[in-house]
Amino acid sequence: MFSDKQYGLYRGAGRQRVGINAHLLSGEAGYRQAGIHQYITQTLRHLSWEEEGPDYILYTQYGSELERSNPGLTVVGSRWPTDSRLVRIAWEQLAWPASAARRKIDLLHSMAFVTPWISPCPTIVTVYDLSFVRYPDRFPAMQRLYLSTQTARSCRQARRVITISESSRQDVHRLYGVPLERIDVVNPGVDEVYQPLPEDDVAAFRQREGLPSRFVLHVGTLQPRKNIPLLLEAFARIPDPDLQLILVGGKGWLYDEIFHRVEALGLGDRVRFTGYVPEQDLPLWYNAAALFVLPSVYEGFGMPVIEAMACGTPVIAARTSSIPEAAGEAAALFDPQSVDELADRMATVLNNPGLLDKMRELGLRQSRQFSWKRAGRETAAVYQRALND
Repeated sequence: MFSDKQYGLYRGAGRQRVGINAHLLSGEAGYRQAGIHQYITQTLRHLSWEEEGPDYILYTQYGSELERSNPGLTVVGSRWPTDSRLVRIAWEQLAWPASAARRKIDLLHSMAFVTPWISPCPTIVTVYDLSFVRYPDRFPAMQRLYLSTQTARSCRQARRVITISESSRQDVHRLYGVPLERIDVVNPGVDEVYQPLPEDDVAAFRQREGLPSRFVLHVGTLQPRKNIPLLLEAFARIPDPDLQLILVGGKGWLYDEIFHRVEALGLGDRVRFTGYVPEQDLPLWYNAAALFVLPSVYEGFGMPVIEAMACGTPVIAARTSSIPEAAGEAAALFDPQSVDELADRMATVLNNPGLLDKMRELGLRQSRQFSWKRAGRETAAVYQRALND
């Protein structure tokens, strides 16, 4: 637990202060450490700081590593057990604005959807996607109600809104009426650990995990918008009994249909669920796969697309929402409502070595366009823009 650093102990008197809420990182390992968790961690790690710029006051329960990796961050902890979702909501509505007022914070940044109802200073909010608005039936009722009402309010009250893709920027504008000039896009990056690995390392990992010679990989939380039942249907049409489908990711919500579909299709021996895997193992999973597939009906960006490409793994992805922005010309795209089209794409790529090699090359080139260092620099620029406003 971190001590609550007192006002006056920051770097310089009179400097502007940005208070950043990253208490979502307090959640236990699992689906919360999927895309949003990684985006928050990496953006903070690379958030650019300058002597003449504002100080960054980071509110989070477990931030010592972030404070060590970025000298611009000053961590303020809390005695509130914010690993609980309800406690975290109460903290951001009550304790956070009170602390901000006490410390004379000039700007508050909520890194996940919701800002305080009453804030002592202007706010920025990061919105990753509006899937709970676009596909409300795919979310638990209470979660949907909270996110839809509070994200709308937060976006309309915020001085600036950050989205992670142009697609999400347009959604916030169209669905919430926020002017486009108040919405900034900060794309995710891809960490340098995602790269083609030595064959001996991949072979040792394959042996350790008992992996087949060829498998199709999906990485993502088990939840409805990931469209995994359609992936299962398409995979069942590939007549190769030795080919396996491996689903890496923790359980999210409304996932029972996925397991029922595996049983109904008779895929019990060909589909493997790993559950949550440590982040440091993901590059090995990508490297070991013959093909990566992202069939989601909606994504704020689709980070696994560029992670897989950075590892030299060919990618097939849905032609919807923000995914084409991440995939560029390097992936084979398909209609996320068409089992036939996905099955055809998978069979074509898997059975064409020349195409596999070309997709690897294009994917490596595409992934180099995304940088966490740039994301940190662009986030700092949004802070300065909001403070100047």
